[in-house]
Amino acid sequence: MKKLIVLLSALPVWGWAQTNDDSIFIKKISDDVLQNGRAYELLHDLTKSIGGRLGGSPEFAKAIQWGKKTMGTFGADKVYLQPCLVPRWVRNGKTDKVAVVAVNNKPLLKPLDALALGNSLGTPTEKGITAEVFAINDFEQLEKYKDHLKGKIVFYNYHFNPTNISTFTSYADAVRYRGGGASRAAKYGAVGMVVRSMSESTDNNPHTGDMEYNDSFPKIPAVAVGLQDADKLWKLCQLSTSVKLNITTHGKKLPDGPAANVIAELRGSEFPDEIITVGGHLDSWDVNEGATDDGAGVVHTMEVLRVLKALGYQTKRTIRFVLFADEEKSGSGAQKYADEAKAKGEKHIFALESDAGGFTPRGFSFTVPPTAWSKLNAWKTLFDPYGGSRFVVGGGGADTEPLQVAFNTPVAELNPDSQRYFDIHHSRADVFENVNRRELLLGAVNIAALIYLVDKYGL
Repeated sequence: MKKLIVLLSALPVWGWAQTNDDSIFIKKISDDVLQNGRAYELLHDLTKSIGGRLGGSPEFAKAIQWGKKTMGTFGADKVYLQPCLVPRWVRNGKTDKVAVVAVNNKPLLKPLDALALGNSLGTPTEKGITAEVFAINDFEQLEKYKDHLKGKIVFYNYHFNPTNISTFTSYADAVRYRGGGASRAAKYGAVGMVVRSMSESTDNNPHTGDMEYNDSFPKIPAVAVGLQDADKLWKLCQLSTSVKLNITTHGKKLPDGPAANVIAELRGSEFPDEIITVGGHLDSWDVNEGATDDGAGVVHTMEVLRVLKALGYQTKRTIRFVLFADEEKSGSGAQKYADEAKAKGEKHIFALESDAGGFTPRGFSFTVPPTAWSKLNAWKTLFDPYGGSRFVVGGGGADTEPLQVAFNTPVAELNPDSQRYFDIHHSRADVFENVNRRELLLGAVNIAALIYLVDKYGL
């Protein structure tokens, strides 16, 4: 026994000691966040006192000042605004309307729950446009029937693929119909576009979201309809020889306007020139409170700052906590952040985004060099108690992408459970009441743990 003790004492223990110390500190993070965390209360303040925060709107301007003031209460070394310009689009203060007005040439009035898509232009007159519907499933059918589309309203009834466990995979597949469906239909003479909402929910809430026009074709009005109404319209089109819709929208583009990223910094004690970024986007769509997209990411970011300061953690590297401007329409805030970093010759070693909701954390997705994976895999067990140990390849988000392009920066994104995300996303259901406090706080625990590990050991 005496000999065995001598042999064991001669073994290097640094790996164990680091892991044990890290486990203890991450538990402290978890205990503090779950007992003293302010993310849920901050989310209530953001959503109820300001509400929807479309980029360039007066509400977004209020959110910028709210973000700066709030982050200033957590003891950061520096809190500042990074001005940028953002594109502006307004729904113009009027209700979007879509209705079936005739079936087989017989008058009918059947309103459909619909929302104009972001960046879409309104109908030419207050009476809107009235035309026959041409219902198709996908772009393949669009090409097949292209000679039949002139003067019609094209209805894309493309469904989320229910076999994908990650609903983000289904969204990435379907969103092309929202983004480019109007111009592809206008290419063949269509006068309007209706798209099935980007969701697999069981309610009838329409989901808005960004679309873009191809300047080579007419800019036709574009709307999304709720899923129940999409099913009814599809069935009606299959059973009838002619279905006419009226679309009335009022969307309008305005000149670019001033906005800003909100940034707080903890300056590094050993490697201050190595920068770690963690953030979410402050803007949202105008038809909801933006609680899940991306109020959750905003308060995750603030909570990580709060807990590191509350525990007295001294950062080795400089950590920036960024509330990005205008992710929903153009990403101009993220681009400004990367452009300014490049102009200053900064060294960005890691960037993490939270923009997938405040649901139960499952892990992170990473785009990092192959050499980083041995370190990441060694950390996974530290996340087991907190639900975030599923580390997968292929991560980052819209607000970290410009950094990745500019510096080849390793990036990651928090991956909460995705099953309910697109029930809420971009719809009137994205409100504070649909966020669970404990799930939200657990997301912050996992983000703080990862930021701590990257700060301590690098990546």
